[in-house]
Amino acid sequence: MRRWAVVTGASSGFGLLTTIELAKQGFDVLATMRSVEKASIYSTFIEKSEWLNRIHPFRVDVTNQNTIMELKKKIESIGRLDVLVNNAGFAIGGFAEEIEIADYRKQFETNVFGLMAVTQALLPIMRAQQQGKIINISSVSGRVAFPGLSPYVSSKHALEGYSESLRLELKPFGIQVALVEPGSYSTNIWSTGMEVAQKKDGETPYQFYLESIMSNLESGKEKHGDPRQVAKLIVNLATKKQWKKLRYPIGRNLRLLLLVKQVIPWSWWEKIVLSTIVGRKK
Repeated sequence: MRRWAVVTGASSGFGLLTTIELAKQGFDVLATMRSVEKASIYSTFIEKSEWLNRIHPFRVDVTNQNTIMELKKKIESIGRLDVLVNNAGFAIGGFAEEIEIADYRKQFETNVFGLMAVTQALLPIMRAQQQGKIINISSVSGRVAFPGLSPYVSSKHALEGYSESLRLELKPFGIQVALVEPGSYSTNIWSTGMEVAQKKDGETPYQFYLESIMSNLESGKEKHGDPRQVAKLIVNLATKKQWKKLRYPIGRNLRLLLLVKQVIPWSWWEKIVLSTIVGRKK
């Protein structure tokens, strides 16, 4: 029996690589993206036509309910859905005093409400077949907050809470839910996928903060991991029979970071973060 998967945000980053890895493992993948023209990128990554033929580009904007309903109709016509990978997302940076509330809403519309809408639309199909796997792509930012990224951090913290409740609700129906929490990886979310909200007049008391954060992001790029590691973790979960855990952090020194934050006093953690990211205030 053919296995079917849906991957949102499948035209770049983790979504692109996950789609390819799933196809290699024999899945038929509905690779959703806002512009299906971007699907031409797959031919530059895939050498075997049998893998390429398992990838089915499908237009979905997770902030547009009509396109989500079209996806639902497509899955209903197929008759089954084994895996849903909720990957679509982007990042907004800036400082809480200066970020427009509209920017926070924009962040949540994609990273949270869009994910919820896709999940809600496809859940009846999984529940009817009494099995399915939902893999939500979170971030270390869903567990650890950093200055200058409150829209993104807030959206990922919200996703963590939603996924925890979702797992408990769906367990009796044979549907499994997992969170994949990558650390720093070489994807475009920190370049073309990131928006920086700044004060309109250009004057900001946070300039020293912004310069230090951007410098840290730039200098840390050489230490970023290979995103294929994350794609392989997602595919391992997709093919694994049972998941014992909800959360799957992945990345260099990430487990140590999460442990340290959990066990040391907040005042110590605060000093570590501020001294590492910001240095001393001018």
